[in-house]
Amino acid sequence: MSRMNRWVLARRPYGEIQPGDLELIEEPIRDLGDGEVLIRTVYLSLDPTNRIWMSDQDQYMPPVQIGETMRGGGLGVVERSRSERFRQGDIVSPGLTGWSTHVIAHEKGVNPVPVIPGVPLTAYMSVLGATGLTAWFGMIDIAKPQSGETVVVSAAAGAVGSIAGQLAKRRGARVIGIAGGRAKCDWLTRELGFDGAIDYKSEEVGPALDRLCPNGIDVDFENVGGEIMEAVFSRLNTFGRMSLCGMISTYNQDPPIAGPRDFGRILMRRLMIKGFIIIDYLHRAPEAFAELGPLVASGELKWKAHVEDGLENALEALNRLFTGEHDGKLLVRVSPEP
Repeated sequence: MSRMNRWVLARRPYGEIQPGDLELIEEPIRDLGDGEVLIRTVYLSLDPTNRIWMSDQDQYMPPVQIGETMRGGGLGVVERSRSERFRQGDIVSPGLTGWSTHVIAHEKGVNPVPVIPGVPLTAYMSVLGATGLTAWFGMIDIAKPQSGETVVVSAAAGAVGSIAGQLAKRRGARVIGIAGGRAKCDWLTRELGFDGAIDYKSEEVGPALDRLCPNGIDVDFENVGGEIMEAVFSRLNTFGRMSLCGMISTYNQDPPIAGPRDFGRILMRRLMIKGFIIIDYLHRAPEAFAELGPLVASGELKWKAHVEDGLENALEALNRLFTGEHDGKLLVRVSPEP
């Protein structure tokens, strides 16, 4: 009988994730029912929201329960099928499933991956997946950057931020990125076309914003929260917009999370602040992919994927999100590509 490995939540983390918070277990793979497929996981997505799901704080989805498989998105290949829709060898996305070597899913919850010649599979876990959708809807649908406006993107060298900034540039905006480390800042300005970059590890963000954004800020694409968000928020112009994508700097803290100190600025400057979760926009995905697909196929939109090997290393790899020791989309290669 075939066997599989999966990570289960053993206890809720307090602060940074520690060894023992999750446990890797091995178990047999059960027989398939009618309409089900067995999917061998090839790539597993690691995202800041994984840390939120481990907690029992108020959140947009039910938290992962103790003893349950750790939730995550993946892409894989069909190994066995009792479905009329899928055959052995098909490349598919089972949506949000779990950190596991194999997934059994009903055909109704599985989507084929429309492979584009010359585009690597990792793209469908990043720029042509939820990452790209998050960047597109957060920037284009919510922030609505206009030609000549100043846009600031925090965590700008990350998977979402790097794409969001490029999309704003394509609308004619002036884009400033905030990232950790000179190499990441150089990538933003020299390869992605950002107009400036701030290395928060080596300089004060506030004074740097004053230097690079002398006329204030019109759009904040916010991924970080905390002091960086405060610095950008306090420089938003009248009718400025904050597209609140994430607050990763706070995810290892106990809630509630502090917000901007000068709350009255929202009223006096008539600011728009909107938090969003990409699952609310999935029904509109074709709108985003209509632009993202051709840009990726042509190479006009640049992106990176940082791949760690082995499901057993997923927990250690997840901590890279909080230390910044990765470039672009963070993935685990669970098994070889077909």
